[in-house]
Amino acid sequence: MDFKKELADKISNVIEGDVYEYIEIPPNKDMGDFSFPCFRLAKEFKKAPNVIAIELAEKLNGISFIDKIKTEGAYINFYLNKAYFVKAVLSDLVQTGDEYGKSEIGAGKTIVIDYSSPNIAKHFHVGHLRSTVIGNALYNIFGFLGYNRVGINHLGDWGTQFGKLIVAFTKWSNRETVEKEGITALNAIYVKFHEESEKNPDLNQEARDWLIKMQNGDEEAISLWKFFNDISMKEFNAVYDRLGIEFDFCTGESFYNDKMDEVVQELTEKKVLVESDGAKIVDLEKYNMPPCLILRSDGGTLYPTRDIAAAKYRMQEFNFEKCLYVTAIDQNLHFAQWFKVIEVMGDEWSKDLVHVPFGLVSLESGKLSTRKGNVVLMDELLNEAVNKTKEIIEEKNPNLADKDKIAEQVGIGAIIFNDLYNSRIKDVVFSWEKMLSFEGETGPYVQYTHARASSLLLKGGEINFNEIDFTVLTDESSFEVIKLIYFYPDKIQEAALKYEPFIISRHLISLAQAFNKFYHDNQVLTSEPQLKNARLALAHAVKFILSSGLRMLGISSPDQM
Repeated sequence: MDFKKELADKISNVIEGDVYEYIEIPPNKDMGDFSFPCFRLAKEFKKAPNVIAIELAEKLNGISFIDKIKTEGAYINFYLNKAYFVKAVLSDLVQTGDEYGKSEIGAGKTIVIDYSSPNIAKHFHVGHLRSTVIGNALYNIFGFLGYNRVGINHLGDWGTQFGKLIVAFTKWSNRETVEKEGITALNAIYVKFHEESEKNPDLNQEARDWLIKMQNGDEEAISLWKFFNDISMKEFNAVYDRLGIEFDFCTGESFYNDKMDEVVQELTEKKVLVESDGAKIVDLEKYNMPPCLILRSDGGTLYPTRDIAAAKYRMQEFNFEKCLYVTAIDQNLHFAQWFKVIEVMGDEWSKDLVHVPFGLVSLESGKLSTRKGNVVLMDELLNEAVNKTKEIIEEKNPNLADKDKIAEQVGIGAIIFNDLYNSRIKDVVFSWEKMLSFEGETGPYVQYTHARASSLLLKGGEINFNEIDFTVLTDESSFEVIKLIYFYPDKIQEAALKYEPFIISRHLISLAQAFNKFYHDNQVLTSEPQLKNARLALAHAVKFILSSGLRMLGISSPDQM
C-alpha cells in the first residue's frame, strides 16, 4: 500500500488537484508520520495558511489508516494507525519476498552505463575505484527498477602509447617475461622508452611508425597490441572478480576506429566543422565553452571524436533512454563540449547523455605504503583491507568458521561502502580505523547487523507468518524499524533519479541503527510465543532489506561475523 498516495487522494477529494508532491515526511517523529503544508493554498482560498490547515483537517477525519490528525501552524500532521501500518508493510514483504521494493518503472527502457574504463598496459589503481563501484551500484539499482541495462567498460586501448610500447617491447623485452610479470613488465619497459628517447629522439619516430602500422592493420603490430590487451585484462579481471563486477561489453576506443570517419563527414556536411591552425574544430564560443577539437593538424582523431562516434553507435545499437558516463569531476568540460557538439549536429537525444561526476579518492598519509610511488594499486588496497579485517576477526571472534571468506567479504565491502556512503561529488578519504569499524556508520556495521539478524533467526526457529499479532509491534522502536522498511522502495527510486547510490547506503545505516535499538529494547528469544513470533518476523524483514540493499551496492552480506 502506498500510504502517501492514499493520503494524497484523500486530500485531493477535499481541495481538488494533485497534492502528492507536496506531502512531506516531518523531520521529527513527534510531528507525525506525514505532513501537508498549506502555504500554497493561501492565495486560492484567500485565507491565512494556519486557518486553512484547521479547516482542512476537520474535513479529513475518518481515514482508516490514520490514527489522528493535528495542526501546527500552516501544517497538517498525520499520525499513522500503527497496527494497520505494520500489518500492511510486513504482509507485503512476506507476500512479495524477493520482489519487495522492485518496480517496473523501467520496463521497455534501456540505460547504458559507461564506467570503470582503465587503460590497457597500465595497472588498475585506486583512481579507478570510484568509477567502478559507483557505476556498478547504478547498474544494480536500475536493474531493480526493471530497466534493461548495458554496462560498458570503455577501455583505453588505442593511441600513441602503444607505438612506444611496441618499440620498447621489441628492444628490451619478450613474451615470456611479460607473461610472467604482467603489467609490471609493460610499465617497466614503457618507463625505459621515455628514458631512452631523451637520449635518442629517433625512438619517437619509430613509435609513430608502429602506430601507423597498427592503424593500417599490420599483422605484427596488431598481434602485439592484442597481446598487451590480453595481459592487461588478466589483471583487470582478477580485480573485477574480487569486487564481484561484470560488464556486458568491454569495448575500448579501438572498437570505434572505423566509425569516426562517418562523424567527421557528418560534421563537415552540416557545416559545423571549421579549420583552426590546420586542425578541425567545432566552435562553441556562443555556448561559453572553448572549441571542441575533432581532428589534429596531422589528421589524427582525439577523445571527443571517439566519444561522439561511441555515443552514436550506442544510440543506434541500444536506443537508450539515458547513457551515463561515470567519470571524475575534472572531466566536466570534456563531456559538456562533446554533448553540445551532438546537440549542434541536430541529434535530439543529446539531452539523454548524462555525465555522472565524482570527487577524488585518497588515502590517509602513511596508512598504506606502496613500492609503486604515488600510485596505489587496487590489489594492494584490497589485500590491505582483507588483512586488517582478518586481524580484527582474530581479536574478536577467532573461532569463526570460514574466516578467510568472511574477511574478504567484510574487507572489500568496507572499501565499497566507504566509497558509496557520501554523495559521489564529495572526495573520499580512506581511514582504515573508521572504515573497518563495526560500530560506526560503516559497511562492517551494516554487515554485522545483518549477521545479528541471521543469528537471531537461526536460534529462533520457524516463524508462523500467518499468525502474527501485528499490534505487538506498535512500540516505538519496532515502529521505527518498520517505517524504514516501508520507505526502502522509495529510496531506491530516489537513488536512481539522482544517480546517487549513497541514498541507499545512508538508509541501510538508519535501518541497522533502528534494528539494533529494537534488539536492545526488546527481548526476542525469551519472550512469550506470540510476541517472539512477531519479533522474529521483524528480524526476518530487516535481514531481507539489509541483504537486498548491500547486494545493490555490490557488497556481500555474511550470515556470521
